[in-house]
Amino acid sequence: MSNAEKVAYGLEGVVALETELSLVEGASANLYYRGYHIDDLVEHATYEAVVYLLFYGDLPDEEQLAGFKRSLAAEQNVPAPVIDLLRSLPKGAVPMAALRTAVSALSHFDPEAEDNSLEANFRKAIRLTAQVPVLVAAIGRIIRGQEPIGPKEGLGVAANFLYMLNGEEGTDVAVKTLDTALILHAEHGLNASTFAGRVTVSTLSDIYSAATSAVGTLKGPLHGGANEAVMKMLLEIGSPERAESYVREKLARKERIMGIGHRVYKNGDPRVKHLKALSKALNEQKGTSHWFEISEIIERVMKEEKGLLPNVDFYSASAYYALGIPPELYTPIFAVSRMSGWTANFLEQYRENRLIRPRAAYVGPRDRKVQA
Repeated sequence: MSNAEKVAYGLEGVVALETELSLVEGASANLYYRGYHIDDLVEHATYEAVVYLLFYGDLPDEEQLAGFKRSLAAEQNVPAPVIDLLRSLPKGAVPMAALRTAVSALSHFDPEAEDNSLEANFRKAIRLTAQVPVLVAAIGRIIRGQEPIGPKEGLGVAANFLYMLNGEEGTDVAVKTLDTALILHAEHGLNASTFAGRVTVSTLSDIYSAATSAVGTLKGPLHGGANEAVMKMLLEIGSPERAESYVREKLARKERIMGIGHRVYKNGDPRVKHLKALSKALNEQKGTSHWFEISEIIERVMKEEKGLLPNVDFYSASAYYALGIPPELYTPIFAVSRMSGWTANFLEQYRENRLIRPRAAYVGPRDRKVQA
């Protein structure tokens, strides 16, 4: 590598493109979707309204929101062969791997799959956003040996997901919790999975290929897989009495505590307070407050010892567990929400496309010769 070349490892600090979708302010711990602060959206909007905002640029009025909900509902029906494909996967298949396969398979049943016009891609964005919740609920039931349940007419995305997963409608608190989680996870700048998908789009590949790239990237434990790891840690701890010693022992062994710290937010993740409050309320309602108490102890110790704060994955774990969602579905639920942000990014990339092609600094040997 020449002295003139400076490598930004992990592309940290590199500005690769412009976007109108979200603003992530790490230093001040703020997050905006198209100019609306996340706190304002959580308090006054639903997930469907937020998806509309990401796709169209403005929040909908009542008539527009009703029409958009009808559009999502009309696209919820997943082709039967894709559900059959999920059934055919080996027992014990990783849910995120199953979702990756299913998202890719959807393209074979979409007559517009290879139509790269903006109009067709917009319709496919709605289709993917509507169908991924159905896929994840089906995966959740299949891994538990149950038959998938189709969506119920008249229910929103969050309520329908809980119905399709558990076979019964969730309480108001349960639906509000999941709806809030979907809002909070919908979009987050040029994160790893969004970037991976935009790289795919930049080649002018199809939107299903981009979505598959994004799902595969989200699968990693350093990205979307952290919330599942958090719940596994809570289950391993078991009781509030063991929490502090558990964390201190892991720190002494220089082991990672998942769900703590963030690449961008150094002064706190603005999404945490919402999920923390909902996790507390939901676990109190379910009589499982110990999961929340363990989480609070971990948060305190990590702040004292490392000066690190929880990220969005941390309290989503105990909230999802109180909803009756198995940990292996936590990352797929992340994908349920983020599909809206991903596809909004893909549409933006298609509109102003330039092939994403960074350079690598070569550091290997030079001028080697083949020995005769």
